[in-house]
Amino acid sequence: MGIVVGLATQRTIGTIFAGLQIAITQPIRVDDVVVVENEWGRIEEITFTYVVVRIWDLRRLVLPITYFIEKPFQNWTRVSADILGTVFLRVDYTVPVQVVRQELYEILKNSNLWDGRTWGLQVTDAAESTLELRALMSARDASDAWNLRCHVREKLIEFLQKTYPQSLPRVRAQVMNHEEE
Repeated sequence: MGIVVGLATQRTIGTIFAGLQIAITQPIRVDDVVVVENEWGRIEEITFTYVVVRIWDLRRLVLPITYFIEKPFQNWTRVSADILGTVFLRVDYTVPVQVVRQELYEILKNSNLWDGRTWGLQVTDAAESTLELRALMSARDASDAWNLRCHVREKLIEFLQKTYPQSLPRVRAQVMNHEEE
């Protein structure tokens, strides 16, 4: 009985110390955007024993306060909410990269989701049959970044379909004509 009480007391004291450590060091605050257990969400409530994370699809993930002391997690808003987002596109070698770069700027400039701080388009890989383009953009927070990434991806694909359809990836094959002997 003494062992059980001792273990329970040890766990309780550990939880209280974890709660105090969180309160003093503030690695998380209410409304911070975090990634825990492979889920993206916002800190909704912090108590001395547990933390409630509102997941992007409105579910609630309730974690013991000790989780945030013992396990690694991502806090996207620890210092500020601004964040960078990326969109990757595979395109044919014939794509005019500078023209796509300019189109990305026009898309961003006309979007209220872009915060105007950072943007760019680079060729980040050259595979056997395609190039990989990475569009980089900044946003005020993770929600805006997600929506901006989706918007940019859709607009760039639409631009390529209308203006440079030959630059979209496709499977190529060479057919050899062999005459029978």
